[in-house]
Amino acid sequence: MTTLTTRDQAVTRQKWLTGLTIGWNSVEGVLAIAAGVAAGSVSLIGFGLDSGIEVSAAVILAWRLAQERRTSCKLEVDKRAQRLIAVSFAALALYVGVESMRDLVMADRPDESLVGIVMATLSLVVMPFLARAKRQQAPLMGSRAVEAEAAQTVLCALMSGGLLLGLGANAALGWWWADPLAGLLIASLAAYETVAVWRADSLEDTCCG
Repeated sequence: MTTLTTRDQAVTRQKWLTGLTIGWNSVEGVLAIAAGVAAGSVSLIGFGLDSGIEVSAAVILAWRLAQERRTSCKLEVDKRAQRLIAVSFAALALYVGVESMRDLVMADRPDESLVGIVMATLSLVVMPFLARAKRQQAPLMGSRAVEAEAAQTVLCALMSGGLLLGLGANAALGWWWADPLAGLLIASLAAYETVAVWRADSLEDTCCG
């Protein structure tokens, strides 16, 4: 594979990777929510909602990358968008956390979800490779924003692993409580992302370099 040596090449590849992230997470989110509603799985629904928020974050980064050769950088608008994404993660953490605790207390047993298991497995395979590819571009671009987006992709992989364990334990062993426990893991990671996104540096380096 050809080594990327210029900022322009890195920006071009990052745009492609960001587009892939948006496409993948869009499909993943719709499937996860639909499967979660069908199975009564709070972890699947939470995973799908997280995918939707990840799409929003990737869209913002794509917009900033599109400004690469422009002189007008709307940093204040960008900062407000970051804060909105952080609030979205906080709402996700609260919703999934409360619903997971309710399911544990009420012993609400979800159905098995083969679609969810397949989707979580695919995500667990794809996300680490996608995160690694993004991290390779960040030093060439001098972009903390790209590093942060790659970190979110790593967290998505961790969520996929937790989701897979919960769904698999429920399907194979009948451990219904594994699903809400996976939901609590997703809620915890969403809470972590709330703080990380809220404190994130400005995305100035992706458009004014």
